[in-house]
Amino acid sequence: MATTMYVAVLLTEATSEAEGHDPLYAEDFVLLSADNEEEARAKALARGKAQETSYRNADGELITWRLLHVVDVNEVLDTPLHDGADLYTRHFRDYRSYRAFEPLLSGEPL
Repeated sequence: MATTMYVAVLLTEATSEAEGHDPLYAEDFVLLSADNEEEARAKALARGKAQETSYRNADGELITWRLLHVVDVNEVLDTPLHDGADLYTRHFRDYRSYRAFEPLLSGEPL
């Protein structure tokens, strides 16, 4: 069986013990090589778990990053990879909700 390139979408959350801290969420798109989708999903989960961490920030507050979900795993759309290749496409119906959660669209700093 030929190795295939997959894109995994990982959703992580950063929490803090600081009073009034709102969680920060990150969506990571990870490129994986696997023989099949099941293997790619397992690699995505392992990658997300391996990135979980806790540390103290400059103010001494505990920050914890944890994997919430492997949202999706899908074959890369264009292979072989090249300049301008499409990697992943996601569809949605509610643009207003997308704008509400995407800080880069509103110019909000992270």
